[in-house]
Amino acid sequence: MIKNELKPITLKTSDFDYALPEELIAQHPTERRDDARLMVLDRKTGEITHRIFRDITDYLHAGDVLVINDSKVIPARIYGKKIREDGTPGADAEFLLLRQAELDRWEVIVRPGKRLKEGTLVRFGAGLEAVIEAVLPDGNRIVRFRYDTAGGRNLFSILDEIGKMPLPPYIREELKSNSDYQTVYAREEGSAAAPTAGLHFTQELLEKIEEMGVSIAPVMLHVGLGTFRPVKTESITDHVMHSEWFRVPEASAARINQARQNGGRIVAVGTTCCRTLESAADENGTVHAMCDNTGIFIYPGYRFKAVDMLVTNFHLPKSTLMMLVSALAGREFIMDAYRTAVEQRYRFFSFGDAMLIQ
Repeated sequence: MIKNELKPITLKTSDFDYALPEELIAQHPTERRDDARLMVLDRKTGEITHRIFRDITDYLHAGDVLVINDSKVIPARIYGKKIREDGTPGADAEFLLLRQAELDRWEVIVRPGKRLKEGTLVRFGAGLEAVIEAVLPDGNRIVRFRYDTAGGRNLFSILDEIGKMPLPPYIREELKSNSDYQTVYAREEGSAAAPTAGLHFTQELLEKIEEMGVSIAPVMLHVGLGTFRPVKTESITDHVMHSEWFRVPEASAARINQARQNGGRIVAVGTTCCRTLESAADENGTVHAMCDNTGIFIYPGYRFKAVDMLVTNFHLPKSTLMMLVSALAGREFIMDAYRTAVEQRYRFFSFGDAMLIQ
């Protein structure tokens, strides 16, 4: 087993930096999801193998459990007009929905911030409007949305009609379809960003995996924009981790715990599933059904309790996600793998290629 080489107290953010040519940042997904490349890291031997994503079946065994995050990205970026006191439309306004506080009450990022003060009315398309109720210390707003509910309309159905996907800033190309930034198993609206490791799975591949005797266990973590926030502290232990809401259903917890008792491995699809499972597991590795917020920060020195293998994408330099995968595979092994990925022209970040750490 490859060890984490540095004690946590010695780790600096710069220890997780690497050079990435800009042209390797994927701007769109592969034409077929499982055509992406797959880099396999073997922690026991230190070997790196290059495959195609659909070959992941060669690394799964009957009795394993594949854990997926079925949170759905909402088209959370909407554009409207500030309404003047005389009722006429004024300046342009942009909202990015971050977190649902109540049914139609949300925390949002607004632009331009200086013009959108408490009490301001903003009108969007499809009969949607919002009143700014409060300005938070960090500049975000609490807003209440209003709309006609006739015909069973709700905020999510309106967002599907007028909203745009909240793509990360490094993706500059327009999506051909909102579904490109959605997993095939996405179910419950609430994420501001996609759990991108899951984007590589097709329905056919999932069916093949189940036919092999591998169980699929859904959990849910609503991904926040904090996932893109860089670590700015010199020492990683000084970083304050963002919090996200998660749920582990009873059936999934039972499936995972039964598999562990029978010698099966728990394969987390993405860092969101990894953080969910590690947040819900006790010191014995038993995963408990629960709903809660998690601000778990996983970095080298962490002892994994519930996750045996991880499917993940290639992450931003100096990010908390780089630190998480380094905790699982060892920092030196990860940094070597990333250097290899650059040399081999892998595609990076949300729409990029995948890695399997086993």
